[in-house]
Amino acid sequence: MRIKQVRVTPIAFRDAPLLNASGIHEPYALRSIIEVESDNGFIGLGESYGDAPVLSVLQAMQDSLVGLDPFDLNGLRARVVKTVAALKPGTAGAELAPGSHPSKQVANAYSAFEVAFLDLQARSLGMPLVDLLGGAVRDRVPFSAYLFLKYAEHVGSPYKPDRWGEGISPEQIVAQARTMIEENGFKSIKLKAGTLLGPEHEVACIKALRQAFPEAPLRIDPNGNWSVQTSLRMAELMGDDLEYYEDPCPGLEGMAEVHKITGIPLATNMVVTDFDEFRRSVALNSVQIVLADHHYWGGLRDTQILARMCDTFGLGVSMHSNSHLGISLMAMTHVAAAVPNLSYACDTHYPWQEPDEEVIKGGKLPIVDGCVALTRAPGLGVELDYDQLAKLNDQYLTCGIRSRNDVTQMQKYDPSWKALKPRF
Repeated sequence: MRIKQVRVTPIAFRDAPLLNASGIHEPYALRSIIEVESDNGFIGLGESYGDAPVLSVLQAMQDSLVGLDPFDLNGLRARVVKTVAALKPGTAGAELAPGSHPSKQVANAYSAFEVAFLDLQARSLGMPLVDLLGGAVRDRVPFSAYLFLKYAEHVGSPYKPDRWGEGISPEQIVAQARTMIEENGFKSIKLKAGTLLGPEHEVACIKALRQAFPEAPLRIDPNGNWSVQTSLRMAELMGDDLEYYEDPCPGLEGMAEVHKITGIPLATNMVVTDFDEFRRSVALNSVQIVLADHHYWGGLRDTQILARMCDTFGLGVSMHSNSHLGISLMAMTHVAAAVPNLSYACDTHYPWQEPDEEVIKGGKLPIVDGCVALTRAPGLGVELDYDQLAKLNDQYLTCGIRSRNDVTQMQKYDPSWKALKPRF
């Protein structure tokens, strides 16, 4: 079996006006859909970032993979390294999407194609992808409700407001949580913080969530936008409300100080994003839970290596999410199903994605009782809807966004807004 053709299609889908540490989400999120076709008729699928620096690497890879054995993952890695070395990727969108950072370009591009290669391998063998990862230790993977403070609509919105409405007050955040839990059955809740609304307001939202959902594990994620002093002050206000405290402040040293003083378990997708940072974090005891993300940790098998290292050093494991569609969700689900020490429900933005903008046949994947279920279908278990792919590619071509920039988007609301971290 040899690779006959590789296709990388950039897409854009509607994204809600969600507030974060950088500013606010743009009206469209960008992704890349990867197809790797073999000479005997199988097609493996992958999904990755769609920002211009990442897309340039993925598209530059296409011709170099033709003729390669899809089981030759070392050959894939060598071609990725060679391609990245010949390019000069930019940095746009890297602050909140670590896979977009130049230092992650090899891992990111390798992951995008590794998923498609493994999907192709599994399809050719007639088995689910999880079997190539050692088999499933669970057939249902738990995810958490991912809440955002948000505006009702984008400034100068090119489309109708989303169904979620405004999410600013604690009462509105509780209502957002109720809807998300009623529809998906989530058992745990995460709140994105670090926004312009300020730490005290965000902690008030956590307090309201604790009152409304007294048994639900709660997490808060300021994306490193609070100082050590603010992080400590907010930790005292939250008391024992949190299951874990995610990236409250910048840096391995700052995180270590917050944990040493509070004793609260700290989680990260920002200060531990590669194995060198992992080593330094263990030495400092900076984090107690690592949020893996196969998109920038180097693929599904490197995510398994990360999980084994966490087990060795007594760290918890969960998964980070970015705006994504069903191919990424199923890749996350297959690898999470093969990780014995998955300690916490995974993150996912999936409920925020509109039902008419999925690229897989059958529309959006169901989340039932807070879980995504595996099937015994070959590969990832999903197929491309080519009409939807064409629609979202057309949207990419016309939306005018080529690299994520939440700072610039916020300046449309507040021209004086600047990137600043920590802001509080």
